[in-house]
Amino acid sequence: MGQTLSEPVTAKESSYCQNKKYRVGSSCMQGWRINMEDSHTHILALPDDPKAAFFAVYDGHGGATVAQYAGKHLHKFILKRPEYNENDIEKALKLGFLDIDYEMLHNESWGEQMAGSTAVVVLVKDNMLYCANAGDSRAIACVNGQLETLSIDHKPNNESESKRIIEGGGWVQFNRVNGNLALSRALGDFVFKRANKKPEDQIVTAYPDVETRLIQPDWEFIVLACDGIWDVMTNEDVLQFCRTRIGQGKQPEEICEELMNHCLAPDCQMGGLGGDNMTVVLVCLLHDKPYSDLIARCGNSNRSGYGGDTGHSDTPPVATEASDLNAEL
Repeated sequence: MGQTLSEPVTAKESSYCQNKKYRVGSSCMQGWRINMEDSHTHILALPDDPKAAFFAVYDGHGGATVAQYAGKHLHKFILKRPEYNENDIEKALKLGFLDIDYEMLHNESWGEQMAGSTAVVVLVKDNMLYCANAGDSRAIACVNGQLETLSIDHKPNNESESKRIIEGGGWVQFNRVNGNLALSRALGDFVFKRANKKPEDQIVTAYPDVETRLIQPDWEFIVLACDGIWDVMTNEDVLQFCRTRIGQGKQPEEICEELMNHCLAPDCQMGGLGGDNMTVVLVCLLHDKPYSDLIARCGNSNRSGYGGDTGHSDTPPVATEASDLNAEL
């Protein structure tokens, strides 16, 4: 899992934003790692399309450069695609991922860098949800208390991923690309990308899978997180953890912090589990109703799940306009 500190850095950078549709909390923590290489974005109304909201988590490796660049710019590349204006948002997402990858390689002079980053993106417009994913960060949703999987991890030992890697001239060893990289799709990682191959055929490709869903009134929340969370907890575990705490009246950013604390390894002898950087974005879907309605819904219908302190503030923080930690609007 790489170098670790003698003690984890447990300080957290947390944020929130809210409008009539969403109450969003996020938090990130360096943990046992030497450096913090994650980035994330939450924008309630995109400047170039105020009807669309954008949420993303980027898990960097080999440095934070690619993750931070994506956090600031990926949404811009997606909205600049002509397909976006033609309402082919799925294609705009796929080509937007490739565009930012091309930009970093050719115009940012990062071709010699070893750095790369996962990207899991949720874009919501007109009650349609589009989830684009490259790598092993992950997104799930809670629909009437039930799990809705929004992305599938891209691992080198997946049959289709392994086939592409081998046909591209690479190999899989110890469940890693060329014995090195533990994921098979990413932004950056240009040492695995060759000029004579199409972007989607590269050993490590930035080409994402995209899932689409219609958001109905029974959709409750969405969770985006890096593998520092998913390596420790299952999708269902995370869903129940968050839903229980929403039902207790806790704020989304507080729930994100508690989730990271729950996943943090007590020491660095856990074989890497709980020792990674951690980032969580929790998007609560309000459907033009107060957050208290969602609290009541989750509280009334929660069955056995993760417990926790039920104490909470009756007064939520004052809401701000659409904001994010990393994106340059």
